[in-house]
Order: sequence, then structure tokens, then C-alpha cells
Amino acid sequence: QVQLVESGGGSVQPGGSLTLSCAASGSIVILDSMAWFRQAPGKQRELVAVITNGGSTNYADFVKGRFTILRDKFRHTVFLQMTRLKPEDTAVYYCNVEGVFGGESDPSDYWGQGTQVTVSS
Repeated sequence: QVQLVESGGGSVQPGGSLTLSCAASGSIVILDSMAWFRQAPGKQRELVAVITNGGSTNYADFVKGRFTILRDKFRHTVFLQMTRLKPEDTAVYYCNVEGVFGGESDPSDYWGQGTQVTVSS
């Protein structure tokens, strides 16, 4: 069983910064990727950034140059460093982890509980 605990959300002014954390714990065998998604009110959930087990990263166009995804591989923790935040970044941010986990024979994914990020003046 795997648990994902997110933290770091909050309210900031435009141009400000926040760093989100997502710590995975439990029976983790292999982590293939860790990712951040976000969902604004009335909109679909969208991919923000992904980091693979090998360390390669991919970002949505709307966050390139502003957000950075990092991970502590040993501690199974993924971070999203957000800078130059804009009001349109306001959303609930969700962590997602894909891999193979103890007690399961097939690859699967788990979601964090979500953390609110609000950017306003």
C-alpha cells in the first residue's frame, strides 16, 4: 500500500513563489515516474510536469521557464518549485506516482490528496 502526502500549497501574490512537496511512502518497489497535475475550477485536470525514474523531465508549455520539477529518489519525494506565479496558475495541484508497488502484481498509479495554490493580489 502506498500513501502520497502533499504539502506546500497556499496563497501568494502574482510574481511570488511556492514549492510543493509530495512524499510517497509504503511498499514501493519501482517508481517509473512522478508528476504534477493541476485542476482549476470549471476546467479539466492538466499535466504540469513529469520526471521519470531516469531523471528526464517534461513540462507543459505554460510553465516552462517558471516551474521546476525535482525529486529525491531515495526518499520517494517529488517537488514542484514554482516561480513567477500568475493568477492563472490558481488551481488544486495533485501529485501522481506511477510504478510497481508491494502487494500488487501490475503497474499502477496513485494520487495525492491535492493542495490548493491561489495566486491573487
